Amino acid sequence: MAAESKRDKKRVARHAASGKLPNPAEANLPGLHRERLPITRKSVTHKFSVCGTEGYLIVGLYDNGKPGELFIKIAKEGSTLSGLFDTIGILTSLGLQYGVPMQAMIDKLKHTKFEPSGFSKNPKIGDASSLIDYIFRWLEIEFPGDGEDGQVGRDAGI
Repeated sequence: MAAESKRDKKRVARHAASGKLPNPAEANLPGLHRERLPITRKSVTHKFSVCGTEGYLIVGLYDNGKPGELFIKIAKEGSTLSGLFDTIGILTSLGLQYGVPMQAMIDKLKHTKFEPSGFSKNPKIGDASSLIDYIFRWLEIEFPGDGEDGQVGRDAGI
């Protein structure tokens, strides 16, 4: 077992040196585990508008109510903005599935400033300094954590 782990670490180091990292699931590194969502799952869909830019947030939930994936659909299909938000959704989803606390992502990304920014129709948020600011502030409101262990979910802190 120890030799197997040593071999895997050498393989990862070799790929890292070449600039090609293996799929983490194939690397078999200790402590790295992806918790995929069930095939059929509940979700929360939220329509938003920030300074006239409209979109939808779809959050897929684990059975315990914790978010496990994020889809962001921006009304401007085919735009660079739409492509970037698809990427942000994928990265957020992977982070959640690999155990990154949502609160850590929220703390880093809320209050990010860039255009489009401005008034949102959500009275709990008001002005948003960017679409990213709006999205992660909404996630913080919708999936509050208890603040101690970074756990986030509809049942957190109850």
